[in-house]
Amino acid sequence: MAKERIGFIGTGIMGKPMARNLQEAGYSLTVHSRTKAKARELLDRGAKWVGSPAELAKESDLVITCVTDTPDVKEVLLGQNGVIETASKGLICVDMSTISPAATKEMGQVLEAKGVTLIDAPISGGEIGAIEGKLSIMMGGPKEAVEKVRFVMEVMGRAVVYCGALGCGQMTKLANQVMVVHTIMSLAEGLAFAEKAGLDLETTLKVTSAGAAGSHSLKALGPKIIAGDFKPAFMVDLQQKDLRLVLEYAEQLKLPLPGVALIHQLFTALQASGRGRDGTQAMIDVIRQLAK
Repeated sequence: MAKERIGFIGTGIMGKPMARNLQEAGYSLTVHSRTKAKARELLDRGAKWVGSPAELAKESDLVITCVTDTPDVKEVLLGQNGVIETASKGLICVDMSTISPAATKEMGQVLEAKGVTLIDAPISGGEIGAIEGKLSIMMGGPKEAVEKVRFVMEVMGRAVVYCGALGCGQMTKLANQVMVVHTIMSLAEGLAFAEKAGLDLETTLKVTSAGAAGSHSLKALGPKIIAGDFKPAFMVDLQQKDLRLVLEYAEQLKLPLPGVALIHQLFTALQASGRGRDGTQAMIDVIRQLAK
């Protein structure tokens, strides 16, 4: 799609820089979020604000959603004053949130009855990836519709991959989260071990990042741990939401994921101490606490 009118719903840590990249690529944006103040930077750059998803859909050729959880997506797409109320036949909705695969399929069926196509396109790469337009985007839905929006997606991501039918993007993202949380656990334990052993953490990080232990998580979050910076690139609360989805779907598959279950419980300890809005790198403080 070339320079169509894009409606963007959700201007949080990930959504705002993604929308900004679309503006910089020359796309006309109409935006909506729960809090108008969060969209101020986009409005100052020329985006138009509307008060509801229904208003947004009336003015858009493509609607992109990037919100928190399954109920939020249902509300903006199918709820009162939702996209479905005003969506014209042929509209494509791309949901870039991480939500339930089953709910994604159900919403797709409801929208399809009105001539609207839903694509699931969850993302990975964190805030830095969103800012730099280097996200990994996992797309599910009718392949023809996916190809129509590929050029738009490529503004926000460097790996735009078709994963299969509707829901396959979400299932791929859940597999991604299984792998991601294990890397977070590994760097938390590794740096806690180095710290307890009296090693210089800067040196440890430098050499391990260059070797077999190197990972995106280690390079992005290791320096934050050393600096005592627990501001979120991805919040513990949001990671826990994703892990609940993983464990629910794994139960349906009759697939044991003991590592994920343990990590979920350790993040629960952070939430119980009031740190759910910290970044996931705060896992190291759980490990530190266990050593006391």
